[in-house]
Amino acid sequence: MRQKKFLLPESEIPTHYFNIQAIMPNKPLPFLHPGTRQPLKPEDLYPIFCKECADQELNQTDVWIPIPEEVREQYASYRCTPLVRAYELEAALGTPAHIYFKNESVSPAGSHKLNSALAQAYYAKKQGITNITTETGAGQWGGALSYAAKKFGLDCAVYMVKVSYNQKPYRRSIMQTFGAAITPSPSMSTRAGKDILTVNPNDQGSLGCAISEAIELAVTTPNCKYTLGSVLNHVCLHQSIIGLEAEKQMELAGEYPDIVIACFGGGSNFSGIAYPFMRHNILEGKKTRFIAAEPYSCPKLTRGKFEYDFGDESGLTPLLPMYTLGHKFKPATIHAGGLRYHGAGVIMSQLMKDGFMEAVDIEQLDSFKAGVLFAQTEGIIPAPESCHAIAATIGEALKCKETGEAKTILFNLSGHGFVDMSAYDQYFSGEMVNYHVSDETLAEYIKSADALNQ
Repeated sequence: MRQKKFLLPESEIPTHYFNIQAIMPNKPLPFLHPGTRQPLKPEDLYPIFCKECADQELNQTDVWIPIPEEVREQYASYRCTPLVRAYELEAALGTPAHIYFKNESVSPAGSHKLNSALAQAYYAKKQGITNITTETGAGQWGGALSYAAKKFGLDCAVYMVKVSYNQKPYRRSIMQTFGAAITPSPSMSTRAGKDILTVNPNDQGSLGCAISEAIELAVTTPNCKYTLGSVLNHVCLHQSIIGLEAEKQMELAGEYPDIVIACFGGGSNFSGIAYPFMRHNILEGKKTRFIAAEPYSCPKLTRGKFEYDFGDESGLTPLLPMYTLGHKFKPATIHAGGLRYHGAGVIMSQLMKDGFMEAVDIEQLDSFKAGVLFAQTEGIIPAPESCHAIAATIGEALKCKETGEAKTILFNLSGHGFVDMSAYDQYFSGEMVNYHVSDETLAEYIKSADALNQ
C-alpha cells in the first residue's frame, strides 16, 4: 500500500513564527502615512490594530517570533495538517513529477485562515479588546475569525463582499453559527458604504470596499479593533506555520520541493507555504521556484504596477508599496471570492520585484476543470481559490511530462469547497464563463494609484 500522508506528532507543532522580513536582501519599502507621507511607526497603527499585531507588522529584525502557548493549544485541535503525495493525480496526468499537497482544509473553519484568526483573536483578548471587525471575500476568513472570536470570548462583526454574500449563503451560515454579525458590503451602515452606493446603487462590492467599512466601524466603536485575513505582514507571519510543518514533512518523505505553488489573492496562504522554503533560497542559494496562481480577471502580479497605493477602496489605510491594479479596481464576479483583491502584500511585492517568486494567471473555467480532476483523483473537492493552485500545479506537471524531468512539486490546498457547490453547479451546467479585462481598462484603474505617487 502506498504511504500517502506524512504527519508530525503534536509536539512538532511550530513554537515560533518565521519572519522573512528579517532576512530579505531588500527590505520592503515603508508604509506611509496617507496625510504626512512619512514612514509609519507601530504606534501609528494602534488605533486600528491591536498592539501586538501592529508591532509584528513593522518588525524587520526578529527572525523568529514566539507563538503564544494559548494559541498553540488551539492549533493542536487540527495541526499538524497532512502532507499528502498525490499519486492518483500524478497517474492521471501521466507525469514523472512527484506532486505533494499540504491539506489546510482540515481546520475547523475549512481553510488555512484559522492560523492567523486564532493569533489575532488571542492578541486582542490579551489586550482587553472586546470587539473585533473584519471583511471577507468568499467567507473563509470571516468563518475563521468568527470561530476564533468565539474561542476567545470576543464579539465579531464581518462585512462580506455583496456578490459572495449572495453567491455563498452557507458561508454566511457558518459565520452566524459561530455568533458573528454579517453585513453585505457595500452597505448603508458606514460612510464608506454610503458613498459607494451613492455612485452605484447596484455595486456588487470588492474586498477593498469591505475593508473600508470594517476599518470605519473599528475606529468609531469603543474597544474595537480591526483584523485582516491576508495582505499584511503579521498575517503572513502567522501563516508561516504551514511551510514550517511542510519542511519537516518533506524530510519525512525524503524529498525537497523544486517548485512551490499556491493561489494568490492578497498572499496569506502563498506566504505560509512559501516563506519557510524561500529562506533557503535567500540564505543558502537553493533554486526552488515559487509560483503564485492568481485569477486571469484580477491580475495584479502579472499585469499590475508596483507603486504606493491604498489597501482599501475609500483610502482609509496607510499607503502600501505593492503590485496593484489601483484601489478603485472593480474585479469580475468570479467564484474565487478570496482572490478578488486589487493589490498584493507588501513583502510579496518586494520579493516579486526582486525575482524570488513568479506568477501565472488562471482562467476561471480552467481552474474548475483542474479542481474537478483533483476531486476525482484525490477525493477532496477544493475551494474555488485552491483550484487556481491546482491548475498551476497541473501545468507544471505536464511540462515535466514533456521534458521527462521528475521534479518535486508542492502546493498548498488552502481550503475545501464543500460549501461552494453552487459554483460547481454553474460549471457543470455550462453557465460559468471566463472574464477578461483589457489593458485599457486596467490602465484606467491604475491611474487611481498613479495619482498617489506623483
